[in-house]
Amino acid sequence: MLDPDRKPDLVAPAQPGFVRALLITMRPQQWVKNLFVAAPMLFSKNLGNETQIARAAAAVVLFCLLSGAVYVINDLVDIDKDRLHPRKRMRPIASGALDAHKARQAAAVLCAIAFGGGLALGVGFTGAALAYFLLNLAYSFWLKHLPFLDVLSIAAGFLLRVLAGALANRVEASGWLLACTALLACFLGFGKRAHELGQGGERAEERRSVLARYEMEHLQIALQLLAAATVGAYIFYTQSDHTVALFGTHRMVWTTPFIAFGITRFLHLVQSRPRAESPTEEMLRDPLFLGNVVLWLGCVIFIIYFAK
Repeated sequence: MLDPDRKPDLVAPAQPGFVRALLITMRPQQWVKNLFVAAPMLFSKNLGNETQIARAAAAVVLFCLLSGAVYVINDLVDIDKDRLHPRKRMRPIASGALDAHKARQAAAVLCAIAFGGGLALGVGFTGAALAYFLLNLAYSFWLKHLPFLDVLSIAAGFLLRVLAGALANRVEASGWLLACTALLACFLGFGKRAHELGQGGERAEERRSVLARYEMEHLQIALQLLAAATVGAYIFYTQSDHTVALFGTHRMVWTTPFIAFGITRFLHLVQSRPRAESPTEEMLRDPLFLGNVVLWLGCVIFIIYFAK
């Protein structure tokens, strides 16, 4: 008979399988950043070229695998610190759902596939991918502990994405396009640091140690300067001789309001969503921000490919 006084056994939550745990660790929600790899193909008027589309798509996939390996390595490096964090302790490696030894093997396999596949796109692409990987290793072990250099290294990662895409498609990456990419990446990075600092208050450094070396006032100044510089660089890009000659029009400047709105909206998300885990993830769930991106992309494609 069942004992009515007996307490029910506690059932431990089911652990995800190896593949699912690995996929979670690889952060697929962050792979949208790798779309920057396809930017040179779009802005070189090759959207109708099936070969170029295939090369750009392959480059994006390979960078997703490579960035996934980077996240696995980052979680292996931070395993002890993550186990003390209220949210990060639930990550597969920190929680034990993904064995650390198997995670190392998976990271090695992902890198082998990414670099091996990269050779099919050219030595230049593989070199840019390797530089991206080494930069992220430096970030995981050292640069993420240094104020300002941590964000600059993230921005360098975006530049390497764009350069890798240009090398994969064998097209030229405009200097102004690279400048826009670098400024925008810095803006998003410092916005994230400002959000984390405001979210954690005096105990923010417990979430990310480098935050103890940031001042909110300095971050606010950096954000304002970068916001203005990003819009300014985009205007110069749309009116540069290279852009006008390539697209045969000055009309790209008409898309500037979308850039200005996107930057303003991101600042709003940084300041108004203190409980959000990350403003960069929050913007990917914000209907206004996403709608603005779609409209900007539609206008860009129309001006480059259809407007006469």
